[in-house]
Amino acid sequence: MRAIGVYEFGGPEVLRVVDLTEPHAGPGQVRVRVHAAAVNPADTLLRSGAHAGAFAGTPAPYVLGMDIAGVIDEIGPGPRTGLSMGEPVMAMVHPLPPATGGYAEYVVLPAGWVVPAPAGVDHPAAATLPMNGLTALLALDRLALAPGSVLAVTGAAGTLGGYLVQLGRHAGLTVVADAAPADEALVRGFGAADVVARGADVAERIRARHPDGVDAVADPALIGPRLLGAVRNGGAYARFRSGDEPGGHRFDDGGAVSVRAVFVPDYAGRTDKLHQIRRLAESGVLTPRVAATLPAAQASDAHRSLEAGGVRGRLVLTF
Repeated sequence: MRAIGVYEFGGPEVLRVVDLTEPHAGPGQVRVRVHAAAVNPADTLLRSGAHAGAFAGTPAPYVLGMDIAGVIDEIGPGPRTGLSMGEPVMAMVHPLPPATGGYAEYVVLPAGWVVPAPAGVDHPAAATLPMNGLTALLALDRLALAPGSVLAVTGAAGTLGGYLVQLGRHAGLTVVADAAPADEALVRGFGAADVVARGADVAERIRARHPDGVDAVADPALIGPRLLGAVRNGGAYARFRSGDEPGGHRFDDGGAVSVRAVFVPDYAGRTDKLHQIRRLAESGVLTPRVAATLPAAQASDAHRSLEAGGVRGRLVLTF
């Protein structure tokens, strides 16, 4: 089967079309014929070698990709899965060994990792939902804010930031978000009650609107510790990368603001959460956003575009 993989880590140019043995579903598994795979910042981290140690001892090529949509085309033996042949589905994939990623024509997963795609949503749009939706849901679950609380979201015009705004509003939170002037209407459309200009001093602008401090900050833009000044004493900050990852930040322990780690593999295999994302998309709470679709062979171009910045929505590879 065709897949997009790397034999060595580096820039977008290391991505190439590779030919792999076609996998088959074993007991308790299903095989997805992939039609679309979203390109995420996590994919660029893996491609660059930021997590090279996780691949040690595993022969190349390494296939990237955490978000897929397609159809069920093989069901392994075992208990009934609730899924049927030919059914449109979506799934989050964990691309670290011994598993393989979603940039491939066929992906085999435990049946519990796969749910029907939202009704009326095509494959590219469905591929934007699993990993980003679960990350946003996990962040809000970690923050555990009561309705009426104030949540600040950075990077609100991006896919993850936009999902956080939409889910926050749905949870009854007052969301203050940052945005460039050109994106302000977009972010307000997601449900932000207040929008401040993005930039290095965004914490000061948030604090000017909320003098007592917001109850929590979710930081997909990876602004880091200086955002803590926007949060009230006893509030919380949701971090999306560890201090050991590119773009991540280290925090002092014992501060007035609690730092909550959001590590989306914690929700891998959480069928209940993935079904929740499906229902939220079907009801219009979550809006899938496809910036562009590209043939899988153009994965290098997709990675270059993502890393250049300014992409609104997800770039999606099609198979």
